[in-house]
Amino acid sequence: MRYIGLSAQQRQNNFRSLLLVILFPVLMLALCYIAVYAFVYYTYENPSHEMVIQAFVSIAPLVIGVVAIWFFIAYFSNTLIIKYATQSQPLTRKENMRIYNLTENLCMANGMPMPKINIIEDPALNAFASGLSNKTYTVTLTRGIINTLNDQELEGVIAHELSHIRNRDVRLLIISIVFVGIFAMVAQLGFRMALFSGGGRNRDGKNNMILLVIVAVVAIVGYLLSILMRFAISRKREYFADASAAEMTKNPRALASALRKISGNPNLQNGAPESVSQLFIEHAAHKAAFSSLFATHPPIKKRIEVLEQF
Repeated sequence: MRYIGLSAQQRQNNFRSLLLVILFPVLMLALCYIAVYAFVYYTYENPSHEMVIQAFVSIAPLVIGVVAIWFFIAYFSNTLIIKYATQSQPLTRKENMRIYNLTENLCMANGMPMPKINIIEDPALNAFASGLSNKTYTVTLTRGIINTLNDQELEGVIAHELSHIRNRDVRLLIISIVFVGIFAMVAQLGFRMALFSGGGRNRDGKNNMILLVIVAVVAIVGYLLSILMRFAISRKREYFADASAAEMTKNPRALASALRKISGNPNLQNGAPESVSQLFIEHAAHKAAFSSLFATHPPIKKRIEVLEQF
């Protein structure tokens, strides 16, 4: 993967962040229109397109309002959510001077502010970056990865996570995670409405079950489209972070060696929720069919091959 430069990566991620902020609500409104169309068709006798438009115009502000409130709450509380979900705790300088020295050296060499350091007391081999500003940027490491990797390998992993912060990948991914969470809830509600409605008919004799199934299908399709969009973004950012870490450390083979140890260890995931575990340097899910579509990370073998070509 050709390293395209810090400024170019930041511009691309800023553009993608803006695109996601625009595109996800647009997708939500499009699916809402389909649901309203189905509702009008199965509720009223001799429905017209004007009735659909009127119903959609009346409900669209509510949809936008709910999505906006949900987004801002999740966006600004993500640090606490991630910390709770992973059971991570602050790692003090006295507890592990080694980690602080490695991180501080990288930050000073690259003109970056020192992030917070957290630890997950788990034998899993993994790490991730989180936060939205200099006050909340955090690099989290598992106890397993600290104890298993040597200094050069651990430096490569920390550089990879610092690259996500410097390249503004963290903000991009958090935005996508929030929106996918919204679609997931809508899909779940739609599916449960269809599952537990018990069928029945409205006053015009039309089957309500058909309407609910349509709503559920629309919600699920929207959810699948949203996660496909996010996964594509997530895969590309991992290549960029690997390349950026190689430039930061001037030792791409150390990160390649670390990835090889991580992939070869059975303790990869630490039981964190799926949405949070996608932040990790390696994500173990989706190894079966259609993995190329639903994988949040590119194959670790390819990442190692690219690093060894530097």
